[in-house]
Amino acid sequence: MTCLRRIAKHPTICLIDSSTTLPELKQIHAHLLARGALRDPLVFGQFVTSVALENPCNIGYSDRILGHCEAPSLFALNSMIRAHSKSSTPELCFYYYREILDSENRLLPDNYTFNFLIRACTQILEPTAGHCAHSSVIKHGFHGDPHVESGLIRMYAEFGQLGCCRKVFNGIPDPDLVCRTAMLTACASCGDVRFAEELFNEMAERDDVAWNAMIASYAQCGKSKRALELFHAMQMEGVTVNEVSMVSVLSACSHLGSLDQGRWAHSYITRNKIRVTVTLGTALIDMYGKCGDTEHLMEVFWGMKERNVYTWSSAMNGLAMSGMGRQCLDLYSQMKRDGIVPNKVTLISVLRACNVVGFVEEGLRHFESMKGTYGIEPELEHYGCVVDLYGRAGLVDEALSFISEMPMEPHAAAWGALLNACRIHKKIEIGKLAARKIVELEAKHHGAYVLLSNMYAENKTWESVDDVRRMMKNRGVKKPRGCSVMEVDGQLHEFFVGDISHPMYDEISVMLGEISRRLKLVGYVANMDPILFDVEDEEKEGSLFLHSEKVAIAFGLISLKQGTPIRIVKNLRVCLDCHDVTKLISGIFGREIIVRDRNRFHHFKGGECSCGDYW
Repeated sequence: MTCLRRIAKHPTICLIDSSTTLPELKQIHAHLLARGALRDPLVFGQFVTSVALENPCNIGYSDRILGHCEAPSLFALNSMIRAHSKSSTPELCFYYYREILDSENRLLPDNYTFNFLIRACTQILEPTAGHCAHSSVIKHGFHGDPHVESGLIRMYAEFGQLGCCRKVFNGIPDPDLVCRTAMLTACASCGDVRFAEELFNEMAERDDVAWNAMIASYAQCGKSKRALELFHAMQMEGVTVNEVSMVSVLSACSHLGSLDQGRWAHSYITRNKIRVTVTLGTALIDMYGKCGDTEHLMEVFWGMKERNVYTWSSAMNGLAMSGMGRQCLDLYSQMKRDGIVPNKVTLISVLRACNVVGFVEEGLRHFESMKGTYGIEPELEHYGCVVDLYGRAGLVDEALSFISEMPMEPHAAAWGALLNACRIHKKIEIGKLAARKIVELEAKHHGAYVLLSNMYAENKTWESVDDVRRMMKNRGVKKPRGCSVMEVDGQLHEFFVGDISHPMYDEISVMLGEISRRLKLVGYVANMDPILFDVEDEEKEGSLFLHSEKVAIAFGLISLKQGTPIRIVKNLRVCLDCHDVTKLISGIFGREIIVRDRNRFHHFKGGECSCGDYW
């Protein structure tokens, strides 16, 4: 077995580093040639390796140098495979692998060859090449090497082929920590949290990579509370916490809308002097954006020394989600002035910003700029944003025309945006068409039935409301159970519709009664029409007050001191009745209430909502 030997470099080759320019390389090359040093295969290999690896810009020169060598060593060829596996030209690794196989001095690939070759397959995301590399690993007898096997596991994880990952892993007689950690990471990226748990629990030894992979696995599959619990256990075990750990923690906080936990994570990063890289900074921005804290979002954003297009896009999306469309568009202008080229994600945030402030013409200009200016082919989500843009402005006919002219089959979200606009602007016939199209695409899309039922109810066509209900029942369509989550003193509290199991429910019930009393004093009367089918299928006034967000608001009023915003995350779209009631509560009790539903943020203050009653 050959290795990339740590033998002292030739003193002249030591002059080569990441700052060495091409003219300087040529001078060093000439000096080595004049001294005859490159006749030594080891020195020649060191030279090629240094040129290729020290500065990626010079990799082409190392290709030319090696091209003049009649019989390059395995060390030199492995170095070129290694260099190209980390470059923008990973496909050239296969050229040098063929050079090894066809070499005149009968070279044989070693474990380093396959480590780098597998990395190249992962880079180019070519499953066929990956399977061929795997076959070569077996053919040359390296299927037992833990580093090669872990590389194969990571490669198949990138391909999304978890079955192949498990096949490789199960074929290892006694997998070491490297292989187990690679498999755990594969489970995290492919969403197999059950197998990841089994593997993690069986590990007698766990390094920081294993802990991070398990936390990421929980965060990515929606088990955010479990991710945070495991992070705290990781700290108790004294395992080193790094950037990777904190990115997963922030992702979990984002999913839960847990601002207190997110702020704690931010302060932990600061206290422990964890370097805020572009990735970590972007995760912080995403967390603050998804928790509705735009002030700290922008504080982190402007404090970052380096930002990429994803950083800008994340900041813009956070502003747009909170209804700050103008600020989002201003940031987009600044981004372009700074020379950052927008991508598909950026333009979604821009279109959403135009939606929330009703800038139809500007939104259409940005949509046209995608292809015309930036060469970005619009995707379904961009088209859906434009449909919503037209619908918000009451241009329902234009929205329908836009859908009919889409170059691909319209998706359910586009028809859903049209249906919602039809409900608001009372376009029943177009709404029926939109609902039918949604059901054709997704037979159990509960939202389509709910919106259609609401539209009929608002127009007092009760028979049609009953027809929709019967259709849902016959087709087995059910709404998910409503759930609202809020955080008090770092502890998360979950409230489900109709659930009275919370330990403070007696106090909550008293507050709900007080809320009802005050609402009636200002003239509120619960709407008992079948439109309330939209609010979790309850029709009685008492049941309306058991909706998850109302119970959470009551809990917030008794648990949070005056002046502290009540922050709630809801798994469903906020219903009409709850939206109206929350506006009234914000005025009556003088409290700021921030609700994140499945679409956006609603900032209630002084009896008004940031969404302008369109959501």
